Amino acid sequence: MDKLFQLIEDNHGTHRGWVRHVLAQTQFVLGQLGPWTQVRVPVVKRLVFVCLGNINRSAFADAAARRLGAHTASFGLSTATGIPAYEMAIRTAVLFDLSLTTHKATDETDFDYQEGDLLAVMEVRQVHQLLAKGYPEHAIVLLGAWAAPRRMHLHDPHTLSERYFVTCFSLLDSAVRCLVQELRNKQHPVVRP
Repeated sequence: MDKLFQLIEDNHGTHRGWVRHVLAQTQFVLGQLGPWTQVRVPVVKRLVFVCLGNINRSAFADAAARRLGAHTASFGLSTATGIPAYEMAIRTAVLFDLSLTTHKATDETDFDYQEGDLLAVMEVRQVHQLLAKGYPEHAIVLLGAWAAPRRMHLHDPHTLSERYFVTCFSLLDSAVRCLVQELRNKQHPVVRP
């Protein structure tokens, strides 16, 4: 049983993360997440990564996309503008040749949405939070739809194990690469040639 718990923690962060993963994957299989697994913004000008605190997942995804030449931004749904990336996130990003040392969080209330933004969220519930705040439905996607393997729920690694941070950032890295490549292939101006 200990090995099972270790597998869950390494791959999903916590038992709650595993349950949310199963629920989100089930919603995807049942076709309930279809709108948020495809790019529907006619002309994507900026990739905006969204999570809870903007100090782990969205901070890393933002840096990964910028490295690929994308015009980016990021924000958190419940954070304080100006706080730095979490120390474990900074250390884990180094494994991917990225630096989060200068990252500063942006709270949603300090973010200015622009026409052409594609809002890439980490969790199904974040889709609903953005919709409740009035963001356009067509501008929201689940970033994990582009991950390899596909992961509709990218659980928050905050305060969790180093092993799960690596898992989470590996999924984010693959998702960002695939999404940026898709946008490049479709000649969206978000990605510089």
